[in-house]
Amino acid sequence: MQAQMLAPAAVLVFWSIIMLVWMAGTRFPAMAKSNVDLKNGPPGGRGQDLEAVLPREVQWKSHNYAHLMEQPTIFYPTVIILAMMGANGLDVALAWAYVAIRILHSIWQATVNRIPVRFLMFLLSTLALAVLALRALSVTVFAGTDLIQ
Repeated sequence: MQAQMLAPAAVLVFWSIIMLVWMAGTRFPAMAKSNVDLKNGPPGGRGQDLEAVLPREVQWKSHNYAHLMEQPTIFYPTVIILAMMGANGLDVALAWAYVAIRILHSIWQATVNRIPVRFLMFLLSTLALAVLALRALSVTVFAGTDLIQ
């Protein structure tokens, strides 16, 4: 069951790269259109500096990419812990649910970006992650005891 448990994490890593490419593919043309000078601009610029320069719809991809670098950092070690300790079918299903919802969240945020729907998807993915985290906690804290099967 190790490969089945790790597969959702691999998919989310690949999805994060897709979002990075999507972000760059929309951001660089928008920067050129907005006359952002990358060569002669001030040194040490950050993505946040572009908030007032680029259209909001362009920035949504960047915002989502940043989100994929935040909460999923908890997902990855949780999945690894469960894969190492012996994941069950529910763990695998929850990991796939987390990834599917995060991908839908990305697409929504990058295109429509209406907060109520986005928040619902975030909440659902967080619930799946919370259950996975509790499972990881239980299989490690109670490893070798009869308290957990």
